[in-house]
Amino acid sequence: MDSNNILQQLFLLGIGTTSLVADKLREVSDQWVKDGTLDPEQAAKFANDLMQKLKADQGSVEEQMQRQFRNMLQDLGVPRQNEMDELRGRLDRLERQVRDLENKLWR
Repeated sequence: MDSNNILQQLFLLGIGTTSLVADKLREVSDQWVKDGTLDPEQAAKFANDLMQKLKADQGSVEEQMQRQFRNMLQDLGVPRQNEMDELRGRLDRLERQVRDLENKLWR
């Protein structure tokens, strides 16, 4: 399981959802202008305000999703990158020690 790939897919899903919401928002605001419910200036302000709110909320949603994803990986027992790096270092040291011992035996 490639966590970067999953996060990238979730991010792209978020972008796609935001784009879809923006398109629907434009349609609704255009319809309200046609119906006379809003004038064009009010519709533009409404759309801009709502998009700014969505963008701000999207950042916190993405952070929450990443936090939940990290927790899920931790619950599954998937080690973090720094843990893997530490284990690789320990393994390298052990391999070096074994080689040193083997060299001493062959002398």
